[in-house]
Amino acid sequence: MADADNNQKEEQKLRFSKKVWITGWIAAFIIIVFLLLKTWLSVFLLILAGVLAAIYFHGCASLLKKYLHWPSKLSVVISVAVNILLLVAFFWFVGARLQDQVAQLSDTLPETIQNAKDQMNQSVLGSKLVNFLERSGSAKKTNEVIKQFFSSSFGVLSDLYIILLLSLFFTASPSQYKKGIISLLPAKTKEKGKDLIEDLRVVLRKWIEGQIIGFLFIAILTGIGLLILGMPLVLTLALIAGLLNMIPNFGPLIALVPAVLIALMQSPAMAIIIICMYTFIQIIQTAVTQPVIQKKMVNIPPALTVFGQVALGMLAGFWGVLLAVPIVVIFMTIINKLYVEKQAAY
Repeated sequence: MADADNNQKEEQKLRFSKKVWITGWIAAFIIIVFLLLKTWLSVFLLILAGVLAAIYFHGCASLLKKYLHWPSKLSVVISVAVNILLLVAFFWFVGARLQDQVAQLSDTLPETIQNAKDQMNQSVLGSKLVNFLERSGSAKKTNEVIKQFFSSSFGVLSDLYIILLLSLFFTASPSQYKKGIISLLPAKTKEKGKDLIEDLRVVLRKWIEGQIIGFLFIAILTGIGLLILGMPLVLTLALIAGLLNMIPNFGPLIALVPAVLIALMQSPAMAIIIICMYTFIQIIQTAVTQPVIQKKMVNIPPALTVFGQVALGMLAGFWGVLLAVPIVVIFMTIINKLYVEKQAAY
């Protein structure tokens, strides 16, 4: 009996390892295709973002239908209307203040960077590091990388408008687009195609739920911590921390940079406290919310996540890094349903 259990565990490990390797090779092939069709990659990412937004709208509508027993169409209309009103209200009441804080952050960054250089020049090692960075032109390269990272094909505002427009179309008649995709499949695979699309919808919905939980947790804890420490730009820094937390591995580090720069304007000790606070919040999230988020998502190997982020970030900038995880989830789900499960059946 024990031997049978051990053999079953070994088979599961081999199956998972095989799935990871297959996913990696297919992802590499897809990246090569994207290199050849780089112009269309940005369009694909915008469509995917619109699909995710539509899934979010339908998720809210399902909650209304479940708890308030409203009709499906009415729930969808109210879901879209309420979310758009909340977005408009946010920019109406908070937008002006947030814009001032972002402008203040932009104005203070040069002074903050200079202050950081002065602090580093007080030590021998720090002075050598500053001189090395200035001689190598790293500052200029960093500015170019940041500019490319946050750029997109049509500009941020245009991208957001396109995403919202696509999400409204997908939300209004999802069955129309689903039938259109299925109609392109061979007759023998139409049923499997329907099941696969439903599986993808469920997986992406769980991913969205996990991101919302993480965003709220990080943003609230960061805001409370910054208020206690008496830091300026609390709203901006808290939102940055919450939003960038949606980008695994790299997001929390990027969110830490502006907070540390601003803290350096007060004192080096405050910068150290900020680093410790952000690290502590990430530890709490890992222990408290991450298990909940993982239950809602496909088990993705960390190395595969990093590979997807780096590859898509190089190809499409910010949108590529942001949507790398759902793209990896989509590929893993497709491979699992069309190949791995089929192989296990033999």
